[in-house]
Amino acid sequence: MLKSFLIVLLASVPAFADSSCWLRDAASPAPSTIYALCEQGTLWFSTDAGVKWSSRDTGAKQPLRALAFLDAGRAIAVGDQGLIIATADAGKTWKEQTSPSKEKLMDVAFAGDQGWASGMNGTIVHTADGGKTWAAQKTGTSQALEGLFFLDAQHGWAVGWAGTVLRTLDGGANWQQIKSDAGQWSLSAVYFRDAQHGWAVGFAGGILASADGGATWKALKSPVNNWLTSIAFDRRNRGYIAYDDGVLTSTDGGATWTAAKIDGRYFLSRLLAVNGTLLAMGQTSMLRQTCDGWAKIPSLVPDASLRQ
Repeated sequence: MLKSFLIVLLASVPAFADSSCWLRDAASPAPSTIYALCEQGTLWFSTDAGVKWSSRDTGAKQPLRALAFLDAGRAIAVGDQGLIIATADAGKTWKEQTSPSKEKLMDVAFAGDQGWASGMNGTIVHTADGGKTWAAQKTGTSQALEGLFFLDAQHGWAVGWAGTVLRTLDGGANWQQIKSDAGQWSLSAVYFRDAQHGWAVGFAGGILASADGGATWKALKSPVNNWLTSIAFDRRNRGYIAYDDGVLTSTDGGATWTAAKIDGRYFLSRLLAVNGTLLAMGQTSMLRQTCDGWAKIPSLVPDASLRQ
């Protein structure tokens, strides 16, 4: 729901303008390296953990929604009208791939060379060769699938509108729709810490938890009613959930959550680990976790002289 809401909110912004960048996704495929994907087709990147930034043009012909790196050089970005583009040289050049769908693709995930992208009308497409070729998978739902997570090449979960939760135990050859009374609201993101313990979050502060691999879910008490957009856990098993103007935290392995409000409203949509530290990405800003909370990265806009 959040991603779709932002699409409507930003409809008046000229698409693909060089001066515009609405951040949609981020990745850190190597130590100190950060890539941030602009909806308008630009890729911002830093090789020093966010101190200095430069940019590269993907040449995308449609708005981009999500980004995943397979390794330090190979990446896939997906977007509207089934767009799938690939790079093998860390974003210097991109090539459009043949897509089996014309639906808007909203998330992408990889486990080795196995990859999946999810989107509108229950769409999930799959690649077994690192993104060179793609084929549609049957999901059994027509609901939009906004969030996607794979623990390995076999175990995956997808979540979306109207509380939709899907899971697969065979790499998407079969997707099972999970019926749960706890899923009352649309879901934006899903994360599994291991094969048993997972969380899904979304509209109206909804937090669902599973202790059996996603077969059943229970609703957890949420301290906010905002759209929850991204989930992450650190090495100490502390949990984090992003929302528009804050971050929820858990110190008991995700059983309970408290709100840590951030000074300013950034419409946070992604949490990303870089060198053991979390970053929170908003529409036009990125925050870094500190001992005292979260601090805005002041140098996010790339220097034009560094454009590559």
